Order: sequence, then C-alpha cells, then structure tokens
Amino acid sequence: MCTLIVRTGRPLTLMGVRDEFTDRPWEGPGEHWPEYPGVIGGRDLKAGGTWLAVSPAARRAAALLNGRGRAARETTKISRGDLALRAAYGGDFPDADLTRYDPFHLVLADLSRVRLVSWDGERRTEGELPEGTSMVVNAGLDPEDERVLAYLPRFAETSAWRELAAAEPSSDPGALIVRHELADGRVLASLSVMEVKIDAGGVTYDFTDLTADRDG
Repeated sequence: MCTLIVRTGRPLTLMGVRDEFTDRPWEGPGEHWPEYPGVIGGRDLKAGGTWLAVSPAARRAAALLNGRGRAARETTKISRGDLALRAAYGGDFPDADLTRYDPFHLVLADLSRVRLVSWDGERRTEGELPEGTSMVVNAGLDPEDERVLAYLPRFAETSAWRELAAAEPSSDPGALIVRHELADGRVLASLSVMEVKIDAGGVTYDFTDLTADRDG
C-alpha cells in the first residue's frame, strides 16, 4: 500500500490506497487466514499476506506500507505481508527480527490511539499519530511529500473521502490514484481503496476494486 489516510476521533477512520504491479495476483477482503481467526483483509496471492487488516471483534486495524532504506538480504528475506495480520490480531507490534524485512511503515489503530512503527533497514522508530487527520506515505509522515501537500488539506476539510479517491489515475507525483507505465512494459497502478470506520458500536469497511472496469 502506498497511501494511508487516518482521522482520529469517533469514528476513527482509515483509508488505504494500494499501489502495486498490475500483474501481481490478489483477492479482495475476507477471512483468508485460519491462523488469524476473525481478521479480515485483502490477500496478496504471491506472498500470502495483506496490506490492510481489520479485526472487527477487537475494533482494531493495522496497515502496512513499503518504506525506504536498506533492503534485507535476499538469502534471509521474508515477506512484510504478515506484519499487519499479526498486529491486527494481537493488538501490538510483532516481536520479530526486523533485519529479515525490507523497509516498512506499520500503523496500528484502535479507539485509544494510533501508533506508527517504521523500519528503514537499520533503525526502528515508533511514535503516535497526532490528533486530527494524517497521511502516511512511503516516506512515512512526510509533510513535504508531493502527495501529502496536494491531498492532506483536502482530506482534513471533508468527510467525503470516497469522492477524493474517485480521481482519474495519473502519473503525476502528487496524484492519489496512480498509473505508471514502466519501460519494461509493466504497469504500477492503484488497485484498490479500502475505507475503515471504527467506533464503540463496531467496525465497518468499504472496499473498492479499482481494476474492475480498467484494463491491466
């Protein structure tokens, strides 16, 4: 996932936009993991994990974004896709050997707080997102990121987030919904949008498959 928008309060609202290569197989949200009963998320069919996991019973969600920094060694590397599952299920950041993971940002959110842990391949940092509306991108909480500059004020001033996510795909660095046709013929694009709302009454989510009416 390349963009996560979070608004604290009640309801606690998260919206994740997943950018990925269009030839990488995946499926929509479901309880796909028997080892994490009750956890819902879209599943990456190549590595088996997820980018946004929701535990309705615990009123909790966890989101994973790729980070920047030093890549893990190929001989010991494992997929980052289990991190959001473990966080949503267990309620804390996984106790794991981070040197086996490529850089990432992992957000763990419930009604009490929203935490962010980041790993750049050398150093782990942890903190809480501020009250109000925030955007997490591949650079983390980066107020100078072009996407954040273009969209954070718009998300902060409205509750109609789905309208903002209905933008046409673009290769512009500040675009929220993207499509990049690479020199090798592959396409990197926004594949889905998932909005999650958490309050004392429970959890709801709204998932949109952006590939449903577009060519790969």
